[in-house]
Amino acid sequence: MKQTLAILTALLLVASDVVHAVDAPKPKPAKVLTPVTAEFLAEISAAAPAKAPAAPAKPRKVLVFWKCEGFFHAQGIPAGNEAIKILGQKTGAWEVTVVTDEYKYFEPTELKKFDAVILNNTTHLQLSPAQKAALLDYVKSGKGLVGIHSASDNFADWQEGSAMIGGLFDGHPWGANGTWALKLDEPAHPIVKAFNAQNFKIKDEIYQFKGSYSREKCRVLISVDLSDEVTRNRPNQKREDKDNAVCWIRPYGAGRVFYCSLGHNAEVFTHSGVLGTYLAGIQYALGDLKCDDTPSKK
Repeated sequence: MKQTLAILTALLLVASDVVHAVDAPKPKPAKVLTPVTAEFLAEISAAAPAKAPAAPAKPRKVLVFWKCEGFFHAQGIPAGNEAIKILGQKTGAWEVTVVTDEYKYFEPTELKKFDAVILNNTTHLQLSPAQKAALLDYVKSGKGLVGIHSASDNFADWQEGSAMIGGLFDGHPWGANGTWALKLDEPAHPIVKAFNAQNFKIKDEIYQFKGSYSREKCRVLISVDLSDEVTRNRPNQKREDKDNAVCWIRPYGAGRVFYCSLGHNAEVFTHSGVLGTYLAGIQYALGDLKCDDTPSKK
């Protein structure tokens, strides 16, 4: 009888361990960047402008940050990282000194080493209160902040952060597998000069925005062209005003913010118009490209 009880007890303990193992939360898989092929790097380089729209006032150093606590853009992140490096190298507009997903770079002693921070497809960032304050102070003091694609999906619980970017992600009625019509709100503006005053279509994931987004706070340069039937008839559009911006700039204190939601698909970074816009937008954020950044609606 004692032997039987001992066996039953042992079986119960094993079963309990199995249940706990099933119930235990699984660790999140590490987010590893897939290297960009030499052929794709060549495509980016061929499409990149040969010359920057403005001469740098001094040698510029930028931080490219790609941390994801939410959705991981496995295509856009490595392609965007390489495109930013190539744009700087080819034109001499800046040097990418750090490409990282380490939060330590948002400490004040680290931030001061850079002229601009580029958030490349970051999601749901978990900055500490001190790091949040440091980032706000960094941009207000005269530095630059650049947001690529999902950089608008970071600060749902931090109103000051989403307000600094200029808007908060609110879904993408225009999915990554479709080709959508976009229009230049200001065809002559230097930030979008690479599109040669031509509206265009592009295969990418296009966002809509909520929160602080307003043309009274941002100078909108590219938006969704709802005159195109296929683009107009997409479901799940939420904005009653039908104002779906894609690219904007805005001053923030003494600093500058450039945001563009293009960059979900890797191929976007081989589009000459997109690369030229990122080049000009980053130069604006750095303070080298002087242009009108007053809000679209005064």
